[in-house]
Formats: sequence, C-alpha cells, structure tokens
Amino acid sequence: MAPVIKLKLTQVGNSVGTTFSKEVLARLKVDKGDTLYLTESPDGYRLTPYDPEFEEQMKAARRIMRRRRNALRELAK
Repeated sequence: MAPVIKLKLTQVGNSVGTTFSKEVLARLKVDKGDTLYLTESPDGYRLTPYDPEFEEQMKAARRIMRRRRNALRELAK
C-alpha cells in the first residue's frame, strides 16, 4: 500500500492552501511555481503535474503520426 501523507489546510489571504514537504515535491518531480492538476478518479481525487488534456492531445498526435508516417517523412526532406 502507498504511504499516506497528511496535508494540513491553512489560510492564505482570502484562499486556503497547503504546503508540501521536500520529499513530496521530489516524488511529484515539481518545484515552486509549477502547476499541479487535480482530477476526479474512481476512488477519489488525483493530484498530478501532468495536464490530462495535453496527454489526450498527444495521444491523438501519435495516432496521426503513425497513420501519416510516409507523408511526414516526405515533408521532413
């Protein structure tokens, strides 16, 4: 089972925020100023540095590149 990391919510101006330990930042491979994405999952929520919309766009691009490999090769000349 994955380790459970407890986060405490604190007041930040008119908003609410939390802090992450250096270990958590290292495991997420993020640093100050990076963007995180919170998405719903079947078992709750998922926090990730990867943009799910961008990943869908990349999947579509990979499909097109696979289908149009010869045309792209010719255009690259």
